[in-house]
Amino acid sequence: MRMSEGVEWAAHCCLLLDWLDDGRPVSTGRLALGFDLPPPYLNKQLQALVRAGIATSTPGARGGFRLARPLDKITMMDVVAAIEGPEDAFQCTEIRRRGPGAEASEESLRRPCSVHTAMRRAEVAWRKALSEQTLAEVQANAERSASDLRGQIRAWYARH
Repeated sequence: MRMSEGVEWAAHCCLLLDWLDDGRPVSTGRLALGFDLPPPYLNKQLQALVRAGIATSTPGARGGFRLARPLDKITMMDVVAAIEGPEDAFQCTEIRRRGPGAEASEESLRRPCSVHTAMRRAEVAWRKALSEQTLAEVQANAERSASDLRGQIRAWYARH
């Protein structure tokens, strides 16, 4: 399965919004600076997070984004669905009804498509795994891999 880079950007921005939280919104430009991303495209991802209830947006010169809820209440699946949409990744088009399948009995075609069944099973497992992992867990893993990551990030943004 291939996802857009917007999922990665959105997940990182959620972590960054938590690390930089000082009660004030963080501008798109400031968020983009830390990842060397184009602000207009990043803003689209941030607006998707707002529509999904993951972030809030404050307009104006001192506006920007904040998390709408704590990281332990946001799952990786929430972020994926916000950016990619809630639709199933695999769409069965019933091609088995073409060619030789066009002559198959209606009875045999009432049974679910084997390819669709296999893909659905895999997608349910994938969605379940993403739904079970919160951004708080992702953040904790990141912080375990780098000593004082929160402090380093705050210091970097204070200089830039």
